[in-house]
Amino acid sequence: MGEEGELAAEKHVRYIVTAEKKKDSFESLVMEHLRASGAYWGLTTLDLLHKLHAVDAAEVVDWIMSCYHPESGGFGGNVGHDPHVLYTLSAVQVLCLFDRLDVLDADKIADYITGLQNEDGSFSGDIWGEVDTRFSYISICTLSLLHRLHKINVDKAVEYIVSCKNLDGGFGAMPGGESHAGQIFCCVGALAITGSLHHIDRDLLGWWLCERQCRDGGLNVCYSWWVLSSLIIIDRVHWIDKEKLAKFILNCQTRKMVEFQIDQIMRSISTTRTLELQGSH
Repeated sequence: MGEEGELAAEKHVRYIVTAEKKKDSFESLVMEHLRASGAYWGLTTLDLLHKLHAVDAAEVVDWIMSCYHPESGGFGGNVGHDPHVLYTLSAVQVLCLFDRLDVLDADKIADYITGLQNEDGSFSGDIWGEVDTRFSYISICTLSLLHRLHKINVDKAVEYIVSCKNLDGGFGAMPGGESHAGQIFCCVGALAITGSLHHIDRDLLGWWLCERQCRDGGLNVCYSWWVLSSLIIIDRVHWIDKEKLAKFILNCQTRKMVEFQIDQIMRSISTTRTLELQGSH
């Protein structure tokens, strides 16, 4: 695995590239429906490790576009799967990584997302109507990357997100929903993109987030990403022990394959690139 406490970068690259090729494995089959999002996390990791050239860019772009539904403007999680805002964002993010937004019909995608905004400002994930603050973030982020944020009612979207804020400073999936680090990231991220961070009590929320850190420094690998990203956005990342957190994450590398529970840790080491994408488009 290399020296203890070091990132085994080359092994991670090999794991990601190899995982993409194992399309007939049990793990691949049970996650078939969310392959677009898995591609984004894996490719972002490769980009952070300066190894994006390890994949064929043209092949990736062609596959992403094969998940597109031109009749609706949305993307599915894989070829033949129904469109959803989550996979639409993942597709757009992947194309951003390769600087290939030119292959998209940005207005058609924007119309698809705009059609999923509800009267109260919330967003449904797809035509079946599930509402969640995750979808608010996803929709706002996608439109921001496409320079189409003006297509939705931003004021109503912000109003709905703020209605999901709790007395502890956190945010839930809907008004009255329990505060959750994942939902907090989505709400904080959406408010950041729309220039609405003044609705947040940064100290109160920062304290809630910092309380998630355990004695070993971790928040479990996935929550390390949600919490760290939120703290960065509200400028309270100095409130946690970053050295212990980094050590915890590195200790999650398995000696056998160094796979970090790949679907989770890619989020943790992708924080910077994700925030860059949000801020530069």
